[in-house]
Amino acid sequence: MKKKILVVDDDISICLLLENYLSQDYEVITMQNGLEALLWLEEHLPDLIISDIQMTEIDGFEFLSKVRKRGFTKHTPFVMLSAKAGSKERIKCYQLGAQDYLTKPFNPEELEEVVKKNLFPIHFAISW
Repeated sequence: MKKKILVVDDDISICLLLENYLSQDYEVITMQNGLEALLWLEEHLPDLIISDIQMTEIDGFEFLSKVRKRGFTKHTPFVMLSAKAGSKERIKCYQLGAQDYLTKPFNPEELEEVVKKNLFPIHFAISW
């Protein structure tokens, strides 16, 4: 069974791009805003969440905060993907509980490694 990745970004082209890069190895579900994603999370549990910061409805910071306050998603790995490259935003994401932070435009190889790192932590790795 493929690991499930929830992608949340109001830019449809980014959702399609991520789905294109990741869908060969993972089940990818895309949502265009944080509220839609929170409703989906009431009945589903992804193995990883990738979210933008700047979105309509609620921003990525608020979405991340709400995900961390929910029982079932409290420990779900979370990667922020944003055009904001400043350390202020990156630090805030880490303080709110994100494991990683990638900037747009992203390198597909780096995305792949960050996804693997979060889905298959090193202490579970079979080979190095």
